[in-house]
Amino acid sequence: MSDQTDQEMRDKLFEALENVIDPELGIDIVNLGLVYEADLNDEGVAQVVMTLTAMGCPLAGTIVNDVKRALSDVEEVNDADVNIVWNPPWSKDNMSRYAKIALGIT
Repeated sequence: MSDQTDQEMRDKLFEALENVIDPELGIDIVNLGLVYEADLNDEGVAQVVMTLTAMGCPLAGTIVNDVKRALSDVEEVNDADVNIVWNPPWSKDNMSRYAKIALGIT
């Protein structure tokens, strides 16, 4: 894929991930800054690197399933691999301006 096509696909994946809402905070995982990377490999597998707001999050399995479900709506995606990482750690600085306003964080 060309660089432009790669970027268009990343944008498409991130757009789909905006439909995944963190059940505790009620904001999507992209605006919360939980998604670090999202790419599609040559086999049509979406590879997502993301974190959660806290280690031991009881809803981690739910969020991963929601990510896979959202990505399955993207025509080019055949499967999804979600890698949860803890480094770099998530902080409120990762959040978009929208998420900060919605949660009343300054």
